Amino acid sequence: MSLSIELKEYLQSHGATEVGFADITNFSPKEGLNSGVVFYITYPKEIIREMENAPTLEYVLELVDLNTRLDALGMLCEEYLIDKGYDAYAQTKKRLGTDFGEFNSFELPHKTIATRAGLGWIGKSALLTTLKYGSALRMSSVLTNAPLDFGEPILESKCGKCMICRDACPGGAISGKNWNYRLKRNDFYDDKKCERYALKVSEENLGKPDTVCGKCIYACPHTQKFVKRP
Repeated sequence: MSLSIELKEYLQSHGATEVGFADITNFSPKEGLNSGVVFYITYPKEIIREMENAPTLEYVLELVDLNTRLDALGMLCEEYLIDKGYDAYAQTKKRLGTDFGEFNSFELPHKTIATRAGLGWIGKSALLTTLKYGSALRMSSVLTNAPLDFGEPILESKCGKCMICRDACPGGAISGKNWNYRLKRNDFYDDKKCERYALKVSEENLGKPDTVCGKCIYACPHTQKFVKRP
């Protein structure tokens, strides 16, 4: 059995919904770690179904829990690869500690690795979007020098003319422009508008300001197909 298959099965046995591998030779912030392992966990359907008036307390609690689980998965992946004789660095939230909408110079965005691994594309909402689960997921990643079976990169949006998430965003953060790999996030999405609205709506819904919303996750047609599947 190949290392890629073994690692994918290992991570899925510990809770990952999907796992992918990407060539990050031209992107890696860590010299020599030119393979990316990316994995995500989906939100429970029942939590997303109740998010028409997002954010909800259940959604926020699940978000925190998923972040904890993803950090644990990242460390398991790192340890697994090191035990196999490779170098590895888990990009955990605990390690990176980035603020809303910001990346530091030591981080390669999980979304970049995910698109390069062929797991999905960047939606107009700037979220990773997949055919099977929409944007109802959270992800993490590990940088390594292990030889892995890379996926076929997805380099442009599959959203087409759909404007549902744009129209669902009360903060006006989503321009409606389709993503492609050459664009920077702010070329099609305004994270400052998103943050301002999130702080306002979370205070209204949850009783305290926070950088959470989730309306675009709920609105995505692919998310809706996921939560409506038996």
